[in-house]
Amino acid sequence: MSHHPEGDSQAYREKKRFYDSLLTVYGRKPVLEALSDPNTRCHRLHLADSNKSAGILEDIIRAAKAKGAEICYHGRAELSRISKNVRQDQGVAADLVLPGYQHFEEFLARPPARYTLLALDGISNPQNLGMIIRSACAGNIDGILVPRKGSAQIDPLVIKASAGTLFRAPILRCEQLAPALAQAREQGADACALSSHAKYTLKDYQPSEACIYVLGNETEGVSKDVLAQCNQRVRIPMNNGVESLNVAVTAALIAFR
Repeated sequence: MSHHPEGDSQAYREKKRFYDSLLTVYGRKPVLEALSDPNTRCHRLHLADSNKSAGILEDIIRAAKAKGAEICYHGRAELSRISKNVRQDQGVAADLVLPGYQHFEEFLARPPARYTLLALDGISNPQNLGMIIRSACAGNIDGILVPRKGSAQIDPLVIKASAGTLFRAPILRCEQLAPALAQAREQGADACALSSHAKYTLKDYQPSEACIYVLGNETEGVSKDVLAQCNQRVRIPMNNGVESLNVAVTAALIAFR
């Protein structure tokens, strides 16, 4: 039997791209909520074979079957490798296919005209991340750029804080933020940091091209390597000597600017 390495690597790349596009959620309530959402498709439901029977597990299995998901049983150690959170997975994880969840490179391959993104640089609080997702989903934002390194990861707390909007939000993933911004700027986008010393206010600044607003860490602000990629700065004018706003509030102001 002859092998065609090119065909194999093409199939491998497609398979890898598919698995990269899945979001794995864990925990009984978050999984049931995800499976109850009409926007989600479920590729696989993973269950620990040590689970004791419970009403919520039956509901989860029923919901997964209704979505045509494959149901897999695993030993506890194997399941914790899938969920990456042995303390909180409660013996349940699900691989979801979400309409708005994709890699940033895919987004850049076919970007909408004059798009507006929020990019998150070191947002470490899950509550903030969830609230940012909720505001961006409700407002005029084409995507939320979430790096794999240095940001809170999508977990049950984030899902809860997003009030379920996570499952339909346009979430764009990248490995690290600075190189992703560099790539977008090469294609003509502005990268805009929020800074209290900026000349322009958020209202004054009217980008003519695509724009990525960068939100920094809750205490440190925007990191040095990310700031180096920002070619614009804007500020939110504030009264009464207030120096800064919560990052999720800032995200809401940008989303509804």
